[in-house]
Amino acid sequence: MSYSTLAVVGCFTYPSTSTSTSTTNPNPKLSNSTLRRKEFISLLKNCKDTNQILPIHAKIIRTGHDQDPFILFELLRLSSTLSSVNYASTIFQQVHNPNVFLYTALIDGFVLVGSYSDGIRLYYQMIDQLIVPDKYVITSVLKACGSLFALREGKEVHCQALKLGLSSNRSITMKLMEFYGKCGEFDNARKVFDKKKERDVVASTIMINCLLDHGLVEQAVQVFDRVRVKDTVCWTAMIDGLVRNGEMNMALEMFREMQKDSVRPNEVTIVCVLSACSQLGALELGRWVHSYIGKHHRIELNHFVGGALINMYSRCGDIDEAERVFAMMKERNVITYNLMISGLSMHGKSIEAVEIFRGMIKQGILPTSVTFVAVLNACSHGGLVDLGFEMFQSMSKDYGIPPQIEHYGCIVDLLGRVGRLKEAYNFIQNMEIAPDHVMLGALLSACKIHGNLELGEQVARNLMNHGALDSGTYVLLSNVYASSGKWKEAAQIRAKMKEGGILKEPGCSSIEVNNEIHEFLLGDLRHRQKGKIYKKLEELNQVLKEAGHAPATDVVLHDIEDWEKEQALAIHSERLAICYGLISTKPCTMIRVVKNLRVCDDCHSMIKLIAKITGRKIVVRDRKRFHHFENGKCSCGDYW
Repeated sequence: MSYSTLAVVGCFTYPSTSTSTSTTNPNPKLSNSTLRRKEFISLLKNCKDTNQILPIHAKIIRTGHDQDPFILFELLRLSSTLSSVNYASTIFQQVHNPNVFLYTALIDGFVLVGSYSDGIRLYYQMIDQLIVPDKYVITSVLKACGSLFALREGKEVHCQALKLGLSSNRSITMKLMEFYGKCGEFDNARKVFDKKKERDVVASTIMINCLLDHGLVEQAVQVFDRVRVKDTVCWTAMIDGLVRNGEMNMALEMFREMQKDSVRPNEVTIVCVLSACSQLGALELGRWVHSYIGKHHRIELNHFVGGALINMYSRCGDIDEAERVFAMMKERNVITYNLMISGLSMHGKSIEAVEIFRGMIKQGILPTSVTFVAVLNACSHGGLVDLGFEMFQSMSKDYGIPPQIEHYGCIVDLLGRVGRLKEAYNFIQNMEIAPDHVMLGALLSACKIHGNLELGEQVARNLMNHGALDSGTYVLLSNVYASSGKWKEAAQIRAKMKEGGILKEPGCSSIEVNNEIHEFLLGDLRHRQKGKIYKKLEELNQVLKEAGHAPATDVVLHDIEDWEKEQALAIHSERLAICYGLISTKPCTMIRVVKNLRVCDDCHSMIKLIAKITGRKIVVRDRKRFHHFENGKCSCGDYW
């Protein structure tokens, strides 16, 4: 697009503004050219979109102000801000002698829209034109280099900053640390950090973020501990980084320290803490955070915070409270709906999940690929086969969303759960994309549940040929053979795991009591109340035997005696967590347990009886879904 083209567009239309456009000079001391400049800049600043810029730009060209550097700067800055960086680039190409400020404006624009390589290219063009960079353009191009992991280019910019005596500038120092940190050059980032005479909280926060981005938790904690006065941003960076690195307990402990330090959290802090609560199942702390939000009105129940609360309550086992939060929200977006649908699905409320989906459509909110994963999961957990296929077909037909591996996997899981195994296998054979080991593993699990060993072995061979199996899939394969008494084949699978250095993920269950998370592994002896826990376990085992409970020893993978299998089952982590809940909480108190793996058949049967005998409601979250045990029944209807 040339200037002549620009001059034609909308020449006689101007955006409404209160600024006078009179050409009369009210101040004789100012030249007409200066007045014109002020007039155009004022008009440009009132623009809300690119269409409003066009007629003003046309007038600028007609009146001969198209090379005025002040007006050009405002044009470039505004076009970039309004996400019209291509228009800004066209303007720039027509500038006769661009200065450093005009280069900076366009480079900023490229960085703003994520066109980092264009920003770096333009910087090199500026250097080739022998234009001396200033601190603003160096800061901008360093951000582009960091975002693109352009180590060589960033180092060259650093050298230029050193030559120009700008490397000690605060803004440049911060960007240099950020750049080296993103590129994994921690020694260089540390050198820049150590050269600062005063390690203020902002510099320390950047260093902490860099270390946590690369999983260096211990080093980040060391930097954090040396900060004398920590602000909200610094605390939040530390908590967020710990959550991202899977250090949930440490993140919650850090939040408690933040409270002791009388530093008020912002909404980002709150969302990070709620995320940690979600993953640990720390419902009581999550409730406290919710009440904190209610007391401090500066933290609104917006999409960001509201969505985090819905996710927390859903994943901590209180789906009713999640629904109340959802109902309270004045505005909802597609992410909020996705979280609510997913939460209802996890808790076996399939019909309610589908109704929320239909309500979203009525509100005019378009579903995304993630929405359909959530609603198809709901159909799968509820055995809603016809509705599931209807939703699957609606994706591409009504919303133009092509099915991805996750959506195909949901259909295979749906068919497998209801026992339509051959149909599920044929569905896989006719898919437009190749199946992954997760999908094949879901079908293999269904074959085990429904006792179809023949198809199970066929799927198992496909899995073995597929490669890149995870520990869970290997264990499932071994489990299928073991449950059929094929110990040789089961042993071969375990040998392959050993050869490949693949370790079985250990079962781990946690329970929250008095705002403290207690974790248990298989046969755990670390807990301070282990004596009371195992005594309670023995009592329950005796009562369960009298009630006619027969351990499902076929789920134990090893070729050992039945009494040994019964012992192995009895010390599963979720049973230890439940026993601790029984001895440490008052009668009739609900027990909530979070497990990292799927609950085995025997534990599922046993927990139903424990709930009935003790008169307790027990909620267990496993890798797949939630199980609400009450009066000898489970909310999943033994369908998980």
